[in-house]
Amino acid sequence: MKIYLDNCCFNRPFDDQSQLRIRLESEAKLKIQEDIRSGIHMLVWSYLLDYENNRNPFAERQKQISKWKQYAKVDVEENPALIEIARRIFSLGTKKIDSLHIACAISVYADYFLTTDDEIIKKTVLIPDIKIIDPIGFIKEVT
Repeated sequence: MKIYLDNCCFNRPFDDQSQLRIRLESEAKLKIQEDIRSGIHMLVWSYLLDYENNRNPFAERQKQISKWKQYAKVDVEENPALIEIARRIFSLGTKKIDSLHIACAISVYADYFLTTDDEIIKKTVLIPDIKIIDPIGFIKEVT
């Protein structure tokens, strides 16, 4: 199964763990990473993950997240078809960067787009091309 984790998903374990939701999403995301390392899921990476991670002001977080690129089975680069998909998604009211992330996943036929961003999750009904879900929902649905 091909899965795309957006930048906020990769950053979740670095967030303040005092809130139960954040702690549960972090644990679910760590389990997903374990499954990626063991070959159960195929990770999709993209030029946007590189871009956003390189802008991370926390050097240690940046370093740890960048290590995940080595596990990716697919590394998406910008192309005209992807931009067209992103424009369609953007027209539905999604932010530009989020539209591009989702388009990256769709362009390589990923099965799931994982995020902890509530605004993206609210748009799931508008984007039927891919299953958009948070890490907890993914674990519940897939295992």
